[in-house]
Amino acid sequence: MKQLLLSLGLITTLSVTALAQSGPENNNWPQWRGPKETGAALYGNPPSKFGENENIRWKTEIPGKGHATPIVWEDKIIVLTAVATDKKPDGKVPDAEGNRVAAMSPTKTELIHQFKVVLVDKKTGSILWDKTVKEEVPIESTHALGSWASNSPVTDGENIYAYFGSRGLYCLDFKGNIKWEKDFGQMQTVMSFGEGSSPSLYKDKLVVVWDHEAGSFITALDKKTGKELWKVDRDEGTSWASPLVLEVDGKAQVITAATKKVRSYDFETGSIIWECTGLTRNVIPNPVFGDGILYVMSGYRGNTLLAIDLKRAKGDITGTDVILWSYNQDTPYTPSPLLMDGKLYFLRANNGEITCLDAKTGAVQYSKQKLEGITNTYSSPTGAPGMIFIAGDKIVNVIEAGGTFKVLSSNVLEDTFEASPVIIGDDIFLRGAKSLYCIGRK
Repeated sequence: MKQLLLSLGLITTLSVTALAQSGPENNNWPQWRGPKETGAALYGNPPSKFGENENIRWKTEIPGKGHATPIVWEDKIIVLTAVATDKKPDGKVPDAEGNRVAAMSPTKTELIHQFKVVLVDKKTGSILWDKTVKEEVPIESTHALGSWASNSPVTDGENIYAYFGSRGLYCLDFKGNIKWEKDFGQMQTVMSFGEGSSPSLYKDKLVVVWDHEAGSFITALDKKTGKELWKVDRDEGTSWASPLVLEVDGKAQVITAATKKVRSYDFETGSIIWECTGLTRNVIPNPVFGDGILYVMSGYRGNTLLAIDLKRAKGDITGTDVILWSYNQDTPYTPSPLLMDGKLYFLRANNGEITCLDAKTGAVQYSKQKLEGITNTYSSPTGAPGMIFIAGDKIVNVIEAGGTFKVLSSNVLEDTFEASPVIIGDDIFLRGAKSLYCIGRK
């Protein structure tokens, strides 16, 4: 049940800014949830109806497997993937001097994977280059429905920051040259569920959250060199939500959502600004922000959604009127929410049932409306004016944006979609298990 607090009337005009990357918003999708990190393409105008023989501008096969949502900068698309080779490890390990010597115990015999950054021409779908940044056998298992390339990249238009979790973070230029790399070690995720948190990029820093079962932390790196600027230990187990950078009264803070606490860190120093408890286990959905309110949610073994007055958040805000309202049903396990035009949309668990709330008050507009043909989805909804796109297994549903549930179309494609739709102007880009699609009016 939703719990409305009397403090709702205390919201004032806020000096709080969602920090989009530089560049025209209608040309770029610089991180996985879009320019404002809300899942909305405010200037998008794609077709609502399409199929394998309708409104497909191009379709390009992408080698390997990767659930990372592509990003777009001007006329380039960046895709991450992991390609299994036919090579096996040599059974040796590096010694203290870096020489490869026989291992004390047998090594795993799984195939070596190539971890690749792929640059695609936005207009034609041609692969301009692919760069293998790492070649190794993944040490830990991943979820059967996951991939070894589930962390989405980010860009500032000058460089590409490709993050493969336990395989490292890589800074490349747009010609495919590696400028620097950073190794964070090996994650030990709960139940070997795999990895998926993406880095956040703002001004001169990259922020990475490293939550797992063996020593969690958050760190900020110099984007030009990869040098560690600060690092703070976290009392957390595995989480998958990406950090969100916001500016409050001219001061940037990093929001993180996880099982034990939601926390805000000072962007410059890493010191805690505020925190609260309240989410469930295995937090995956990204926080979103709009009109002064921060929304955090989770949906594994319980359901929680908290709407936080970011301007007044200081210290421990658990149970205070800084939490404006809450909602405790039908929240997502894996997909992140969509915040657009004063409405908050989210899927129930991992299934094809969607709920819409008034973002300011939490009032239910509709709930648990079933999407045709979608039984399970790990992709997050993406919005454009008047439309919301939800991708699943060989189907993309388009519903009308707003407080009334209405299906506009159900579009069948010959692929399965775990990555989230990306919308740039008149085009939709869909990363499937086999191919990258560009959909637009022809």
